[in-house]
Formats: sequence, structure tokens, C-alpha cells
Amino acid sequence: MQITSFITHHFVKSEDLNHHGTLYAGRTAEWFVEAGFLAAASLTRPENIVCLKIHGMHFARPVRCGEVVRFESKVVYAGRTKLVTYIETSVNNQTVVKGFITFIHVDLQGKPLPHGITLEPATPEEVALQETARNLPE
Repeated sequence: MQITSFITHHFVKSEDLNHHGTLYAGRTAEWFVEAGFLAAASLTRPENIVCLKIHGMHFARPVRCGEVVRFESKVVYAGRTKLVTYIETSVNNQTVVKGFITFIHVDLQGKPLPHGITLEPATPEEVALQETARNLPE
């Protein structure tokens, strides 16, 4: 299966801001996980996906009220039960946050369940992302 990107957007409103008047990291984390979840859930049933770990959200610059934040997410690694997504967040084509999230494919009782998904990276960038994701600490 080819690696596919998913795009979501959020408009930053006053209720999304912290005490510095910039996008609150907690709101960013919420949207970040949501974007990663949508990519993982596109490959299987959403009720079988749970978030295990955010491996990091690296902020390059603050985001201000009124800006539109674009989240590009894709599953870059598929283990036996795990799916690792890479999310890159941008404003006006400038990266502001990026990182990886590990999701686990589970049964309805929450026990890990093999998903049977195999990913084929098509570009050198996808190969590099897959290798990075494969080596992330658990």
C-alpha cells in the first residue's frame, strides 16, 4: 500500500490562545493527535485505533490568532500492531510544528490486534521517515 497524506485545517481563534497570546500547546497537541488519528484510521476501522505515544512536537515559531494552521499527516510505518504517523503543521507554507505519534491497533476489548497493513515508501523522503519511525523509542 502506498503512503498517503491527509490534510486538515484549523482556524486559530481567541479561545485557542495561551497567556502569551499565541496558540496554546495543549490545543496544538489536540489537533496534532487528531490529524495523526485520521491518517491511521483511514487504513483500518477507527474504533480499533488508540494513541500510545506522542514522540515529540517540535515548535519552530509561535502561531497567532487569525492564522490558519494546516496539518499534513501520513502513516509512515506499520509494525505488527502499531501504526506510526508523521505530522507536519504549517502556516502560510512555513513549518511550525512536526513530529511522530504511535497508534496501536486493538480489538474491541483494547488488546493489541495485528492489522495486516504493509506500507511501501515511494520516495527517498518516505524511506527516511519510515526508518526514523521504525527506530523511535517505545
